[in-house]
Amino acid sequence: MENKHFSYDKAISRIEEILQVLESGEKGMDELSELVKEAAELVKQCKGKLRMTEEEINKALNQEDDN
Repeated sequence: MENKHFSYDKAISRIEEILQVLESGEKGMDELSELVKEAAELVKQCKGKLRMTEEEINKALNQEDDN
C-alpha cells in the first residue's frame, strides 16, 4: 500500500544518499543489505507514483479531447 504522505522528491533524495553510501564502501555487509532493501522499496514506490501520474495526465488529456 502506498503511503499517502509519500514524497517522490524526498524518495529520490534518499535513493541518492543511499547510492553515495554504497559507492563509499564504508559500511558493513549487513548495513549495505538493509540500504539496498530500502532503496529497492523506494524505487518501487517511485515507479508506482510515476504510473499514477501518467494515468492522471492521460485521463486529463482524454477528457480534453472529448470536449
